[in-house]
Amino acid sequence: MTREPLVRGVYAVAGTAAVAALAWTAWRGVEQPHVALAYGALIALGEAARRRPRPSAGGRETAPVGSAGTLAYALLGEVGGEPTSHGAPQVVAVVLGATLAGALGRPPAPDRLARRILGAGFAAVCFQPLHTVGALGRWPAHSPCYGVFLLLLLALTALCDAVLAAALTRARHGGYGAALREELRTLPGIGSAIGATGAVMALAVAAAGLWALPVFCLPLLVTQLSIHRYEAVRATRRQTIASLARTTEIAGYTPAGHARRVAALSRAVGRELGLSGADLTVVEYAALMHDIGQLSLLDPVPAGATEPLPPEQRRRIALLGGAVVRQTGVAPEVALVVERQADPYRDQPLTARIVRTVNAYDDLAGDPACGPLRALERLRLATAYDHEPRVVEALATVLARGRPAPPPP
Repeated sequence: MTREPLVRGVYAVAGTAAVAALAWTAWRGVEQPHVALAYGALIALGEAARRRPRPSAGGRETAPVGSAGTLAYALLGEVGGEPTSHGAPQVVAVVLGATLAGALGRPPAPDRLARRILGAGFAAVCFQPLHTVGALGRWPAHSPCYGVFLLLLLALTALCDAVLAAALTRARHGGYGAALREELRTLPGIGSAIGATGAVMALAVAAAGLWALPVFCLPLLVTQLSIHRYEAVRATRRQTIASLARTTEIAGYTPAGHARRVAALSRAVGRELGLSGADLTVVEYAALMHDIGQLSLLDPVPAGATEPLPPEQRRRIALLGGAVVRQTGVAPEVALVVERQADPYRDQPLTARIVRTVNAYDDLAGDPACGPLRALERLRLATAYDHEPRVVEALATVLARGRPAPPPP
């Protein structure tokens, strides 16, 4: 299946499920409307508090309260000791309506909306029929077995959502294995907090009633505020790094946009090679500042291209750049990549190998006498000493899919 049909297929399945759920709910009527209203308000509140990060920051949309409320409603079997009567279609309809109501003026990303619809439908279809036919009746809501069943179902739902998210990421950026690993890495963090809160809310409401909802969503509200503050700090740090990277362009040492192109392509190559989110950030920051050592030169390098320079001069520029980066307060791993970018690849960490190869490609491809195809050929011929073969092949794979657009300045 090609990329665009995959995305359209996911949207079609989610849209069909949403339309069918709305039609079913409109025909049958809303069961226990006060319960649906309470959970709908909770999901809408979480969606209204959602933060949409800037695309250039590479962040995610964060709405843990809405996600936990979605799971809690899908796994709700009792309210204050009384059994519920809503089914899976009503769960999908309420989740869709509440998500759109809370997102007025700030529509959610289509991928995330499709994932929420499909995730809510999957959890509800796995739970609600069993509850309706009484298959869970031998396990009271306060039974340990009931809680274990909910946790297992939540784990399965989270795993399916990670697989779906990785498939959508691959459809746009490639590298399914790397995308899946990245999604799975997030599960023990905020993913586990969302799932556990959803299960606890379902159990608490079953025993104590709807008043338990605001009590048990408070921890996630605090978590959501903390995430927002952390993302704000990350955005400020990235803006500072991007400003430092532009100094070489403003001073005329490097061509306009070179650092941003290398950063975007390095991040794509790192994703193709399966780097974690933290390592991808290191690669991006180091790529943005990889030429900052040129500011110490009395005479600018012709066209700012360091690849044609002798190895000794490249290492000197790299060491000078690493010394500058260490004074900026950026993570030591970033300075290490800048320092080691001119070393033989067998002596470099993988992050430095990526920056070295991508920088060489951008320097060579920008030369009218060389061009992109010949630049890639020259990199392949230099794999004995200067460039690791698998990094070069990952770069070729990314370029074959289409060069990623650099983030805005």
